[in-house]
Amino acid sequence: MKLQQLSVFREVMATGSVSQAARRLGRTQPAISLSLKELEASLGITLFEREGRRLIPMPEAHYLLAEANEVLDRLSAVSRTMKSLGDATSGSLKVAAMPGPSSYLFPRYISQVLGDFRDIKLTLSMRSSQQILELVATQSIDFGFADLDIQLEKRKDLLTAETFSSRCFCALPTGHRLARKSAISWEDLHNQPMGGLHSAHRLQKRIHMAFQARNAHYNQIIESQFFIPLLQFVAQKQCCAIVDPMSVASEQQSRLNGKALVFRPLVEDLRYDCAIFTPRLRPMSQLARRVKDGWKAEVLRLMHDLDSDPLTHQSLDEDAA
Repeated sequence: MKLQQLSVFREVMATGSVSQAARRLGRTQPAISLSLKELEASLGITLFEREGRRLIPMPEAHYLLAEANEVLDRLSAVSRTMKSLGDATSGSLKVAAMPGPSSYLFPRYISQVLGDFRDIKLTLSMRSSQQILELVATQSIDFGFADLDIQLEKRKDLLTAETFSSRCFCALPTGHRLARKSAISWEDLHNQPMGGLHSAHRLQKRIHMAFQARNAHYNQIIESQFFIPLLQFVAQKQCCAIVDPMSVASEQQSRLNGKALVFRPLVEDLRYDCAIFTPRLRPMSQLARRVKDGWKAEVLRLMHDLDSDPLTHQSLDEDAA
């Protein structure tokens, strides 16, 4: 018994005529008649009584029709599902992002790229960079977006990283005397109350080294695990802060703090590094690849719009490790 024979049989049952079934299926009448005979032969039963050109279904034919409908409808559903998976319009997606982008930029992008698709199940998590690395290394998510303040070398067999490096900015309270400048130097920030990340963070170490190289004093009065909370203190005129371009883009587009702060580039190039991490042992679906590649393009667009000179690299280089 073949699927083609079942399709022919169902059409004959629906039309009650070999000639009509042939027209609807775009086949010849002899081909339809032959298909019915082969189906009967394979089953070892007679499905129709033939009275001239009339076909009268036997009781067994009605039973087979119910089964054929279930088989063919199920096959059609599977075919539609597989096509939608191939078109990345259905399926499941598990992603995670660090707190800064996941507060606004990342969910906004995800909601836009998924659009009106109703057959996609999304799991979106906000995690620390270290937690995201663990999720990717254990092959638990499709991809994650995190900074590079982490050790990658021991996990290089479990994940891949598409890295971004871009210039940082100085966040200042609106009306601050330095806000009148087009670019901020380390000497400008000498003894200024500053907010920053914890001292062990990779970027924070670079900030300390930059101040020391210019014999400037880094007066950190606020320490935060993430960038976004620092902007609240800047908006309240309690400090200034060196922040990453993603935080700048998030603040400018969400307007969380209104017009209470401004951003200025640094005179000297200070780089912030982040990456899209993907599991090495978990094949990516078409949906996951589409969303990941789109997010990479979105990150680059945001960084280019800020003129933060983004650089990309796809490896676990020695500096990132």
